[in-house]
Amino acid sequence: MRKIFVIFGLLFCALCQAQTGAAEHASRYERQARAVGPAGLGVETILDRWEADFPDDPALMEARYKFWLAKSLTTTVAVKPTEKYLGNAPVVVLKDSTGADVRYFEENVFVDSLFARSQTAIDRAVALAPQELAYRVDKITSLMLYEKDSPDLATIELLSLIDYNKNSKPSWVYYGLPVDEDTFVATVQEYCFNFYKYGTPGSYEAFRTVSEAMLKSYPSNVEFMNNLGSYWLVYKQNPGKALKWYNKVLKLDPSNYNAAKNCVVLARKSKNTKLEKKYLPMLIQATSSETEKMTCQARLEALQTKKK
Repeated sequence: MRKIFVIFGLLFCALCQAQTGAAEHASRYERQARAVGPAGLGVETILDRWEADFPDDPALMEARYKFWLAKSLTTTVAVKPTEKYLGNAPVVVLKDSTGADVRYFEENVFVDSLFARSQTAIDRAVALAPQELAYRVDKITSLMLYEKDSPDLATIELLSLIDYNKNSKPSWVYYGLPVDEDTFVATVQEYCFNFYKYGTPGSYEAFRTVSEAMLKSYPSNVEFMNNLGSYWLVYKQNPGKALKWYNKVLKLDPSNYNAAKNCVVLARKSKNTKLEKKYLPMLIQATSSETEKMTCQARLEALQTKKK
C-alpha cells in the first residue's frame, strides 16, 4: 500500500512540475513579447523551446498565432475615394492640382503565406480548447482585419460559432475564467458593431446575416432587432421595414432609447409628423439627457400646437 502511495506521489509531483514548466514558458514569452512585440527578437526561440516541452499547449498555439500574424502584417498609407475607410477618418487630407481633396488612409497589408500560418496555429488552439472563447475571438478578429471590406470568412466563422453555441451549449471560459451567456452575446454584438462601422456593402450584409442568426437563438434580444432596423434604415433606406423592427423592440422594451430615437429620425426624414408625434413621447421617456428631453418636449408641443 505504501508503495502505491509513493507512485501516486511521484506522478502528482511530475504533473505539478509539468504545469509549472508550461506556466514558466508562458511567463517568459509574455515578458519578451511585451518588451519587443509578438514577433520581436528572441520570441521565436522561446516559442520553439515551449513547443519542444509542451507541443499540445493551446496557449503556445495562440502565441504562435500572434507571432505569425505580426510577421504577416504591415501598415501602409493609401488613397481612397471615400470620406471614411472601414469607419475611420483619413490620417491626412491634401489637395491635388485641381484643388480637390485627396484622402490618405492607413491600410493593413498581409503576406498571405504568413497569415495562413497564423490561422493554422489558432485553429489548433481552438481544437485543443474548444470552450476557450478568447481563441475564437482571435480567429474572427484576424479574419476581419485580413478581409477588410468583404468579411465573408469572418462571417462564416461567426455563424459557425453561433451554431456551436446553440447546439453544444459549451461552458465558455475567457483565458480560463468562466464567463456567462451574456458575455457570449456581447462578444457577437461587438462584431456586429464593427461590421456596421465599416459601412461597406459586404460588411452591412454580414451585419444583417449575423444579427438574423443570433435572433434564431435569442428571439427576444432587442439589440439584434435594433441591428436589423438599422440595416433597413441606413443601408437599404427602407423606413417601412426598419419601422417594423423598431416596433418589435418597443413592444418588448418601451423605454429602449435606440429604437425610439431611430423612429423619430425616420419620421422626420419621411416628414411624417403623425409618426413623429407618436414616437416623441417614447424618446422623452427613454433618453437620459435632460437637454434632449427638453428639445423633444418642445418639438412635440410645437407639433401639437400646429395642428390646432
